[in-house]
Amino acid sequence: MKKSTILLALLVSATTIMQAQKKRDLDRQAILDMCGCYDITFKYTETFAPEIDYEKKMDYTAGALELALPIVDEKNKISIQHLLVINDSMVIKHWRQDWEYENQNVFYYDKDNNWKFGTLPKKQVKGQWSQKVYQVDDSPRYSGSATWVHVDGKHYWENKTDSPLPRREYSKRSDYNVMKRGNRQEITSYGWVHEQDNDKIIRKDGKADVLLAQEKGMNIYKKVEDSKCQLAVDWWNEHKEFWANVRDSWDQVYDRQGDLTLLKKVDEKPMFMHFYPLEKAEAGAGEISQLINKFVADSGQTNEESK
Repeated sequence: MKKSTILLALLVSATTIMQAQKKRDLDRQAILDMCGCYDITFKYTETFAPEIDYEKKMDYTAGALELALPIVDEKNKISIQHLLVINDSMVIKHWRQDWEYENQNVFYYDKDNNWKFGTLPKKQVKGQWSQKVYQVDDSPRYSGSATWVHVDGKHYWENKTDSPLPRREYSKRSDYNVMKRGNRQEITSYGWVHEQDNDKIIRKDGKADVLLAQEKGMNIYKKVEDSKCQLAVDWWNEHKEFWANVRDSWDQVYDRQGDLTLLKKVDEKPMFMHFYPLEKAEAGAGEISQLINKFVADSGQTNEESK
């Protein structure tokens, strides 16, 4: 091979690496731009149903003040913890989103509180970021992998994946059991928008999925002064060690292949309610792991309330 050809190949390789690094830097900035103190408006409306006798459910609208706090900021991973501020006097730990670069390990919701853990091909996730979303007790919710797009002044990431029913509906409805979420997160001049195009699905073993209804969702995050969320910052500083232990305990559960089924209740209470006394007592990793393992269903268990 001629020296000029080798030099050209090296130049092309170096340029490709630099472009990939620049793209990853843009991705990281977009993810970190979701952090801050926000006034949020949640809006959902059902838009379509294939059956003409389906009765459209009432629209849902709510508002909140929320802190999105970066608790991990590494080269290939960013973790954002969301904290609700209620009436300037109380803080509630909300959802968490973990972003991982070229991550192959994901989990997908099936139904009946069952998630399937698997590995994506390396080629498929090249240049992508996975988003893993966790519930208030850091149990799994949904995950997916896609490419951040930066074009024409827009910065967005979009993915479609299955999830359990949202909190606004799971205690009120039993006419569907899976939400196929179309998630689009776009950075804006005022904050960011979580836009959703969701399918409400009826899923049964051995049968094709049935679409019950579709809905449009818009969660609009408008950035406000950081001082409005100082209560949440202080609260997190007091409780972050406990929740770090919770994440470590869950990591032991997530380090698996195959299925994970979680019981919906133990001793007549869902998992998040069991965490309140543990958090108050500043329980250690051993007690936390013991609680979590009570909710992990054995292969022979059905997802019924455990006494």
